[in-house]
Parts: sequence; C-alpha cells; structure tokens
Amino acid sequence: MKLGMIRPTYPNEKRVALLPEHVKAFENELVVEHGFGEYLDIPDEAYAAVGCTLASREEVFASCEAIFSLKLIQPHDYSLLRKGQMIVGWTHPEVSGLGFMEDVGFEKELMIVDLDNICPTIQLNKKKIQIPWIPMNFVHRNSFIAGYAATQHAFMSFGKLADSNQNIAILGSGNVSQGAFSAVTKMGASQVRMYYRKTMNQLKDELDEVDVLINGIELDAKHGHLVTKEELAKMKPNSLIIDAAADADRTIEGTDYTTIDDPLYKKDGLYYYCVANAPAVLYREASYAISKSFSKWVYQHDLKMMYTLAKKIK
Repeated sequence: MKLGMIRPTYPNEKRVALLPEHVKAFENELVVEHGFGEYLDIPDEAYAAVGCTLASREEVFASCEAIFSLKLIQPHDYSLLRKGQMIVGWTHPEVSGLGFMEDVGFEKELMIVDLDNICPTIQLNKKKIQIPWIPMNFVHRNSFIAGYAATQHAFMSFGKLADSNQNIAILGSGNVSQGAFSAVTKMGASQVRMYYRKTMNQLKDELDEVDVLINGIELDAKHGHLVTKEELAKMKPNSLIIDAAADADRTIEGTDYTTIDDPLYKKDGLYYYCVANAPAVLYREASYAISKSFSKWVYQHDLKMMYTLAKKIK
C-alpha cells in the first residue's frame, strides 16, 4: 500500500515522524511530501536516497490509500481527503479529534487508525477495535519527553526554576510522571513526592503544603476527577499546576488547554499550564523517539493488515 507522509501543519508542531535512517524493510511504499523534514534540516534527497517517493501535498492525498499525520489534519486539507481513505496518527477520534470526525471523518467514511500509546485502535463507522500487534506503551520515550518538556516549559514560563524550598507533588508513576520528576530534580528540587491512586487521599490532605502540582495521569471522562476544584482551593496563592499529561478538565477539575505561545493562565489565584503538544518544545529529541517507534510498529507492517482487522468490527 501507499502510505503518504505529510508535513505537520498543527500549530507549533515541528516534530518529524520519520527520519531517513529508520527507513528499513518497510512493507509499504512511502510517498513523502516535499519539505517533510525541513524542521530537522533533512533535505528531500535524504528521503529519496532510502527509496521514498517525493510528491506535492495534493499528490500525496490523491495517490495514497493511507495518510499519516502525526497530529490532527487541519481544515485546510479537508477537501483533499478521499472517501474511505485511511488516516493514521494521533487522531484521538473520541476526544480531541471528535470535531474532525464530526466535520469530515464520518461523512467521508474515513478509516481512523489512532496510535494511542496505551490502546492503539481502528475506528470505522463509529465502532472501534484494538490493534493487537502494536504493544501498549510503544512510544514510551515520547511520553517521557512530554513530561520533561511540559515541566521545563512551565517553569520557564512561570519565570523561575524548581528548587529545594518547594514542595512538589507529582500525580502518577508512568512515563509522563517520570519525565516530570527528571526535570524538576535536574533543576534542583529535592522535596518531590510521587502520588499513586492508593496514596491520593494523602495528597488531598497535604495540598495546603504543595507549591507545585504536576499531573502525569490521563483519565477517561467516565472516571471523574482525581483532584476537584474544592481541593485545589486549599493550595497556597500563586501555586503552579502543570498538567503534563494535557488531560484538561479530567484528572484535575476545571483546567483548560493552553498553547506553546501562551502556556500559562491564572484563575482563582493559581497558575495553570496545560499544553496539548508539549513534546514539540523538544521537537528534535521527540522526533527521533517517534520515528524509531513508529517505524518498528507501524510503517514496517503492511497496512493491509489494518483493513483485514477492520472487517472484524461489528
């Protein structure tokens, strides 16, 4: 199958999802948009040298059965999408990508391959099925970078570094939380505690002593909030809340998404950071991690397998 790789146009997205060095024994024919690697100073010739076909953006959409877009395809490309086309990437069709589905996905009967780090799935006609050959946590390095980048960017935007005088609480113990822990300890923080579901009540009892609260957990909406507005009200004035998991208004109640250009806002005496694509801050580091993982678990496998699996959706 022909897999088209388009340049990112999502706001502030500079990550490149495929590096030439990782193009090895792919079972799909890759068609790469001209200028695909420009953010990493990778010339078109480098992709051509490893067997990729170069094409314009319009040609990529017109000639390929599947389109890879790391983040959501933007409205200016909707007219280029063809009925029944496969869309591969971090599509999140039931959450951040729901608007895309309602605007164009359902109408054009697109097959959506959502490369969610925890549960990669295929969605077709509002039904979905898990992709069994892609393991859970297959892009764990990018998740670590997300935690590290969000924490570092939040502190820089707040105008200071983490230090030994601050009490820092981190929700969770996964890759995002580990990245956040790495960032604050490298800055100089020493009073850092990671809280788990079993110790969450302890955190709530101690929130009045916390200077910085960092979230590394992503929840389904049905699970409710781990930290409520009433509990946040216990925190000291001007405390910093960093949602490194970018899980707005789910893990921590009442939080809103922010952007790389405008990452912080103040509400009810507290500062909030919730950038949805924080790894793009460290786009060179993240690009290598994404390219390596996606090459192994996605690009190397014949995408016809996705169509075969989709037939099992009931």
